[in-house]
Formats: sequence, C-alpha cells, structure tokens
Amino acid sequence: MENFTFYSPTRFEFGHEAEKKTGELIRMFGGTKVLLHYGGGSIRQNGIYGKVIAALTAADVQFAELGGVVPNPRSGLVYQGIEKVRKEGIDFILAVGGGSVIDSAKAIAAGAKYDGDFLDFYRGKAKIADAIPIGTVLTIAAAGSEGSPNSVITDEENKVKKGAMSDFLRPKFSVMNPEFTCSLPPYQTAAGATDIFIHVCERYFSNTKEVSITDRLCESVMKTIVYETPRVLRDPDNYEARANIMWAGMIAHNNICGVGRTQDWASHHIEHELSAQYDVTHGAGLAVIVPAWMKYVLPIHPEKFVPFATEVWGVPLDMVNPIETAMRGIERFEAFLKQIGMPSTFSDIGAKKSDIPTMVERLFSKKETEGNYVKLSRDDVTKIYESVADQ
Repeated sequence: MENFTFYSPTRFEFGHEAEKKTGELIRMFGGTKVLLHYGGGSIRQNGIYGKVIAALTAADVQFAELGGVVPNPRSGLVYQGIEKVRKEGIDFILAVGGGSVIDSAKAIAAGAKYDGDFLDFYRGKAKIADAIPIGTVLTIAAAGSEGSPNSVITDEENKVKKGAMSDFLRPKFSVMNPEFTCSLPPYQTAAGATDIFIHVCERYFSNTKEVSITDRLCESVMKTIVYETPRVLRDPDNYEARANIMWAGMIAHNNICGVGRTQDWASHHIEHELSAQYDVTHGAGLAVIVPAWMKYVLPIHPEKFVPFATEVWGVPLDMVNPIETAMRGIERFEAFLKQIGMPSTFSDIGAKKSDIPTMVERLFSKKETEGNYVKLSRDDVTKIYESVADQ
C-alpha cells in the first residue's frame, strides 16, 4: 500500500425527510445568501423544488436561482453563475440535482474566487486555492460528486470535457433522501448505477500490491450495484434498494475505495471524448467503452481480472486456465449491462467511426500514454474505439 492523505469533511444527512434540514445546514456553515443551482424542470414536477424552498424559508435563508444545467455541464452556464454570484453578493451555493448540477456548482464556486478564467483549473493552468462553500441536495445516484473533490465541465468552445480536483470543492454537506431518486426514468437509473460501478473499477484495476482492504471495499460496492440495480428497475419505489445505490454512489467516488493505490482512469478519459463529441449520457458511454477496455488489456495484464470474475461475479476459478475465468467475468459484466438496458456499440449512442481520429487526437493532445493499469498508446485507444465502432 502506498502512502496517502485522505480528507473527507462532508457532512451527510441521509434518509426520509433529510431535506428539511437544508436551511439549517446552510446556516451552520455560514451561508446567508444562497445561489440555488439546478437543472431543468424535473425538480419542480416531482416536488423536490418546493420542499427545498420550504426548508430555506423556514431557516430565513435568502436565495437567488440559476437553473438550466444539462448533462455534461457546459462552461457557458458556469460563466453566468460566476457573474451572478459576484453581482448579488452570494456566499453559499446549493446544488439541487445530480452530478452535472453539482459539478457546475463546484466550477462556479471556484471561479467566483478566481481572477482569471475558471477553465484554467480544468486545463491544468492553475490550481484551485479557494472556493465559495457549497452544499448539495442529491436527486440522482451516479457521479458521486456529492462527496468528492472532483468536477467535470464541458468546454463548449473547444468541445472538450475535462476535470478539476481540489479539497476546496468538497461539499460542506450533502442531503441524501433516497426517495428523491424514485421518479427517475429507468434509463437514468441504470446509467447512474453503471457510472457508480465503473468509478470503483477505475480504482480496483491497480498495480499496487498489498491493498486487500480497498480491494474488498471495491468488490463489495460492485456487488451491491449488481444486486440492487435489477431490483430497483423492477420496483422503482423500493426505498431500500434506492438507499443502497445512493450510498454506494458516494462511497464509490469520495475515494475511500482508492486510497493507497495507483488508479487507472483510462476508461473515463476515453469516454469523456464521446461525451464531448456526442453529448452522450456518461454512464451509457462508459457501458460501451469499459468492456472493450477490459477485453483489450486482459491479455496484457490479466492479474486483477481473475478476482474481478471470482469475487464480483461468482465465476468458479479455473486453476488450469485462469484467463478463461477472467474472460467469463467480463462476459457476465456485459450481460449485466445488457440486462439493465445499457448500450454496447457506437451505433447505440450515435457515435461514428469516422470521428475516432479526432477523439484520439484530443485525448493525446498533451500526453503520450493513457491510464496506469496498462499504459495505452494512441494506437491502443484507436483499437479500443474501433472494437465497438459498428458504423
């Protein structure tokens, strides 16, 4: 196990009617005037908006609003948010939504405290040194942004999707009521579960030795997603299944599963090019890319794929041919993704084979290799894309 620092100060209010504490929590962390940041109209239709407003009013918290966040959140709205925060003297940001809303709120929070272009943080030109405090009311279990130091934003001008990371971006609190996810369409629920599973994969597929504690944590979270996702798709109002998936999403990405080990992240970076190019739902794009990545790197480095198969998927160990065991694990993963309605090829997500050179060029514009479990070249990534490019 490698040396590490782990800092996770977020306060979590989890369960039935947790949203009633939202205003009180904002006051607790020093907020007096809040930017209420959210996506489209769904939180008004399902009643979440009204419940949050009631909590703010009860605590006498003033607020301004900025809606309009879309999946793969855009830089343009972040600029609007920064201007609004500065103009109206806002000292706290409340993100009501899923990962896209929270990531946008984080970008606004950092950008409002920075004299330059907030995209400098996402382009690697500057480090985040301060941010307005944020809180979240989670409505989608997927990205894990409610407990992480991460934010991913799409640079609209350059069609590039990049991330920034800083402990200044960790929410002060996150309100997590599993009932808020019950109204999600099945596809969004499944895409979110896929994202959670693969957040763990990016940490699990590691070359670091003697990390049994985080290996077991990773396997447990993955097994939970495999068990609970079909349950919640059959019964969308299953509170217990929703609760387990929601907490799994937080654990998967606040990095408790990834400390002390070198992580991979090739699949996420490869998928980000799809999201930037085609505005693909992130979990759906990952469902296409990750099995292809697994099949490509398995012959090169099979070590972690054997316990992935035996511990997560229950594949019996073939002592004579462990590679066969590993391949059975990947096949069961693919079958699970198909079972929950996720795509598997370019045509399923509207991607085009002709765009592969462009995506590869963007991915490698500032680096020679991608990933850590197996360091991939441009040619490697091209072959991974081509293996699922059926049009």
